[in-house]
Amino acid sequence: MTERGPELSGDTLYVFAVCRKPAPSVVAGLPGVTDEAPVRSLPLGALTAIVQSVRAGDFTDEVWQARLSDQRELERYARAHHDVVAAVAACCPTVPLPMATLYHGEDRTREALGREADRFDVALKRIAGHAEWGVKVYVPPCPLDHTVRTSVRQVVTGERSGPEPGAGLAYLNRKRGAQERRERSQDEALRTAEEVDIEVRGLATASRRLRPHAQPSGERRVQVLNATYLVAEHRAGELALLTRTLRERTGADIELSGPWVPYSFVGEV
Repeated sequence: MTERGPELSGDTLYVFAVCRKPAPSVVAGLPGVTDEAPVRSLPLGALTAIVQSVRAGDFTDEVWQARLSDQRELERYARAHHDVVAAVAACCPTVPLPMATLYHGEDRTREALGREADRFDVALKRIAGHAEWGVKVYVPPCPLDHTVRTSVRQVVTGERSGPEPGAGLAYLNRKRGAQERRERSQDEALRTAEEVDIEVRGLATASRRLRPHAQPSGERRVQVLNATYLVAEHRAGELALLTRTLRERTGADIELSGPWVPYSFVGEV
């Protein structure tokens, strides 16, 4: 959907999102990604695109690739893009477009977005009156069995007194027991993740399981669930209460974040 390259010239439009018809006061004054032109609405029949005129030279492939390698500059653009999307989404259902979605001229923008009108319409109906919430579940790491480590030193290095009779068998039994405890701990962690996911999905309209994040060195917990849920606005209180109940029932560390613009639930319809 993005046109980017040196062939772009003149009136290039940066498209933030597609929505119904937001109040003019919502769009007016939004800073966008440049201070050279105001953010504005572009009618698309029954829909509306939120756009901003930008200089084509600022978004060539070469310039954009350089921007992607500059973390500070990339964060600035991402924040500016999100601020516009969030402001519009606060007043009406909104489908965010990927950052740096560009078209040459209003006619080309209407033509390209018009081809996606049905998809936008389905997505807007789906997310109306909903918000996205994130749920992460953490459990303590599997406990280490220090007696096994001690036994390893004794059996392998052979301390001065020498291993006692049956020490090797005892070591293998302890190692086997430690492995079984780790497996039980992992199974319990997975059951906890499934229990939380099932309960939250029970009140959500849609959900997505994401890959759990690896925790930084020194973190004393393991992430076993990283999921996002599309929840009706009137059920936000139920979600908060359910999260507290699940914390008490499972003993797990459960983080609830949101409400967010439903980015995760507009691209799959």
